[in-house]
Amino acid sequence: MVTAGKVAGFLSKFPFTKAIAVSGSLSKNFATEKTDIDFFIITAANRLWIARTCMHLYKKLTFLMGRQHWFCMNYYVDEAALEITEKNIFTATEIVTLIPMQGKSSFHDFVTRNEWTKTYFPLRQFLASSTPEIKRGAVRRSFEKVLSGRLGDTLDKWLMNITDRRWQKKAKRKKLNSKGGAMGMAVGRHFSKPDPKNFQDKVLEQYRVKLQQVLQLHDKKASLVQ
Repeated sequence: MVTAGKVAGFLSKFPFTKAIAVSGSLSKNFATEKTDIDFFIITAANRLWIARTCMHLYKKLTFLMGRQHWFCMNYYVDEAALEITEKNIFTATEIVTLIPMQGKSSFHDFVTRNEWTKTYFPLRQFLASSTPEIKRGAVRRSFEKVLSGRLGDTLDKWLMNITDRRWQKKAKRKKLNSKGGAMGMAVGRHFSKPDPKNFQDKVLEQYRVKLQQVLQLHDKKASLVQ
């Protein structure tokens, strides 16, 4: 968590970044020393792909230092579409276990837009009071000003299309990640996230089967009691 805090502070300096939270196994308290540090990132509206590209260009440099596992920026949304569309127990679990590290107000807006998670976790409380707001340095402000208008819109869409084509090629080649899982990414104007078909859907199906087994066992015990 100490390392994650330092990395989040560094990532918050990238242009158009509005909030950063720890996700994945670290946020759920079952990480090991070899676990990747996963991040959930909120960006300014319509500037997600500029922010993401800048971060992932830097990540390429981390391979030289063997620290690429500290910079797993897996899920991005922007402020134009904070509400997560897949409303199920998988995404609800991911949301309620996020640990905010930077950008208190933007993260609060995200939580507010996703109050549907209370359907699954009605007692969950987000503790973000000590989360610092992101401070925009002079270089970042200048960069964002240059890309605040039509130029930024054009560049953001262009980067989105390039990334989408690149990931489609990976999916067609059935490339695997370092853990042996299928590589795939869902791409949209306001989001960048792992393709639900590659992992989320499998977990939900396993959950459905196990839940059905539990209910059947409950019904069987109830009938015996009667």
